[in-house]
Amino acid sequence: MVDRLLKDDATEEKGERARMASFVGGMAISDLVKTTLGPKGMDKILQSTGRGRSVTVTNDGATILKSLHIDNPAAKVLVDISKVQDDEVGDGTTSVVVLAGELLREAEKLVNMKIHPMTIIAGFRMAAECARDALLQRAMDNKEDSDKFRSDLMNIAMTTLSSKILSQDKEYFAGLAVDAVLRLKGSTNLEAIQILKKTGGSLKDSFLDEGFILDKKIGLGQPKRIENAKILVANTAMDTDKVKIYGARVRVDSMAKVAEIEAAEKQKMREKVQKIIDAGILAIEHADFEGIERLALVTGGDIASTFDNPESVKLGHCKVIEEIMIGEDRLIHFSGVEMGQACTIVLRGASEHVLDEAERSLHDALCVLSQTVNDTRVLYGGGWPEMVMAKEVDGLARKTPGKKSHAIEAFSRALQSIPTIIADNAGLDSADLISQLRAEHHKEQSTAGIDVISGGVGDMEKLGISESFKAKQAVLMSATEAAEMILRVDEIVTCAPRRREDRM
Repeated sequence: MVDRLLKDDATEEKGERARMASFVGGMAISDLVKTTLGPKGMDKILQSTGRGRSVTVTNDGATILKSLHIDNPAAKVLVDISKVQDDEVGDGTTSVVVLAGELLREAEKLVNMKIHPMTIIAGFRMAAECARDALLQRAMDNKEDSDKFRSDLMNIAMTTLSSKILSQDKEYFAGLAVDAVLRLKGSTNLEAIQILKKTGGSLKDSFLDEGFILDKKIGLGQPKRIENAKILVANTAMDTDKVKIYGARVRVDSMAKVAEIEAAEKQKMREKVQKIIDAGILAIEHADFEGIERLALVTGGDIASTFDNPESVKLGHCKVIEEIMIGEDRLIHFSGVEMGQACTIVLRGASEHVLDEAERSLHDALCVLSQTVNDTRVLYGGGWPEMVMAKEVDGLARKTPGKKSHAIEAFSRALQSIPTIIADNAGLDSADLISQLRAEHHKEQSTAGIDVISGGVGDMEKLGISESFKAKQAVLMSATEAAEMILRVDEIVTCAPRRREDRM
């Protein structure tokens, strides 16, 4: 009667089969996003099943994986690491999934060679530590020299953007992103940087504006410009005292009584307005909620929920409020705001899809930059870090006795697959390129990486291709942990789907 342990229709897969299902799921997810890796990566079109069938065009790993409905539990683990990478550092969402997938591909071969998963995990652990130390030794830090550091930031931003839709104007957008992040003075709170999307014009027409722009028009009969404004931010409706039509029953015996009720309402409303009014006031209603929270943050005011005692509310301040035009739209511009680091990046572009993808790209760059301002260590890019790590890990494998050495070697191969894929996506001969790279890296302190533009091995220092140390470290550690977690699985228990009762 052992079989009756699980409820009807619940299935379980044990041992080899469970492991196979996990490996296959992980590798399939990795194969799905690996074509988007690198400066020549392709985009995916995601079409939702919801109403309106909205379409997203993107090559952002986390965005692609977030939109998938996945049944395979191992694949879900990889989706999660890309999400965490997105939240933590913003960029490297594709790399982390690809690396985890390659580690699983290598692990599968080792398991078939009858090496126990725990041995593989132990080897992977040692290799990851060794790879991280290799990065630590080669990371550069220019935080003392502000000009050098700024050029580091520019290079990181350009490298991040070169694999995205903004790659054509990457210098321009890298400049915008660096300016915006340097205004934050080391805070990683990206709330202060607002990204406003307006269709029309081309991406080149985007600009950075200090201050805050609210996507609203100024109402009729109100001043179009106010200097040294005090700002009361409230999230409460003005007309809360009206007798709402629905569900309220008022019995009156004549029309005059109705008029009295209306007059009382008007009076109450007038009192409320009188409390907060200042002649020449500019009122903006229905500012979208994200706008309200950000407005309170940027102008330094509190959000009031009642108008009863406005004198106790902390008011926001700003030097000038005026109406501006962007494209065909009128917006309200707050400049000289309390929070000096606040700014708005206005994105222009051909269509909603282009703008959405441009915003995702810019957001990645802003995240990476704000992280780099905190942890100022920088690495070269273009597959250079992977080759540096692979070389050290190979050295470790030669020194390690026993079966672990196979796992450590496999880790090194998985690391080299990242530059391999970058080269493949650019239509280059990856086998030839990687062997050239390996030879270059056997020299001391080499700065060689893949130059996809010229299609050969290039000097990353001269080309100015840089990445953030923090992002690379996060990719390495998360991918190793995810692969390890999937390797530990030896049984998958799936609950029976809930049945619909026949309602006859």
